[in-house]
Amino acid sequence: MDHKNAKKPSYSRFSQQELPAWKPILTPGWVIASFITIGALFVPIGLLAWSASDNVVEISDRYDEACVPDDFNSNAESFIQNPDTKKTCIRNLKVPKKLVAPIFVYYQLENFYQNHRRFVKSKSDKQLRNPEDENDLHSCYPEANTADNKPIVPCGLIAWSLFNDTYKLSTRGKQITIDKKGIAWKSDTKAKFGSNVYPKNFQKEGLIGGAALDESIPLSEQEDLMVWMRTAALPKFRKLYGRIETDIEAHDTIKVEIENNYNTYKFGGRKKLVLSTTTWIGGKNDFVGVAYVSVGGICLFLAINFILLYVFRPRRLGDPSYLSWNRHPIN
Repeated sequence: MDHKNAKKPSYSRFSQQELPAWKPILTPGWVIASFITIGALFVPIGLLAWSASDNVVEISDRYDEACVPDDFNSNAESFIQNPDTKKTCIRNLKVPKKLVAPIFVYYQLENFYQNHRRFVKSKSDKQLRNPEDENDLHSCYPEANTADNKPIVPCGLIAWSLFNDTYKLSTRGKQITIDKKGIAWKSDTKAKFGSNVYPKNFQKEGLIGGAALDESIPLSEQEDLMVWMRTAALPKFRKLYGRIETDIEAHDTIKVEIENNYNTYKFGGRKKLVLSTTTWIGGKNDFVGVAYVSVGGICLFLAINFILLYVFRPRRLGDPSYLSWNRHPIN
């Protein structure tokens, strides 16, 4: 055997990259046409998306500071931790334009890092699904067991810190119903949270982190919990509180009765109540429209510049027959 060729791989057109391929030549005509096409597509799409976002009616109200009594302005944390202080707060929201149902009610938190590694890992997916795994607590510390070593269901810091502010809305003296059904992902209600798993020993002792859970309702029906346990990637996030299925007329005043229970004062967090309608693009988000218009505008600008350059300072193109793949074509 020829030792020189002993390790030489067997020849194939694939391994030698000799398969037929399209090798475009970027002539000025091709480049200009491509930029014009991209610009002509992106600018109208961006304007449509921008217009749809602009049609969304959104009302946002920050209430964490306004709902602290004057006596506690210098020490808001002592107010929120004192069980004897009245936490009810009344806010009035002016409706700038008609809110067409469905109206989505969100709570928004800022400077809350749900993406912290220790926080994200502090739960037990097995325990949430199956009652036989209620003792699967290895990842739930420090909210795993009670003082007498009974398992906490659901365990972990995510569930323990469940948001517990509540909102009651009314307008023209009539209560506005907030529907809290169907706010969680179907995958959560059907698979991730068990229909035969019930809360146990939750928020019963020690430091209370947030809302309590009804021990007679299975986790698969505790949709507030499911929404909260979908941890956010950024420190500023919104989570769905409920839906309003009736229209609210323009220039109406919405009276909001807030139970200001959730302690964001400890870490300098901020809380907002958000009411929002939707369009085909979703909620209010100018970024998509601005991005499309910007990219399309840049492409049209480049196309115009290339046209002017091609007209006033033309450059002779080389002969493509001298290209290597044209001089030695692959059959």
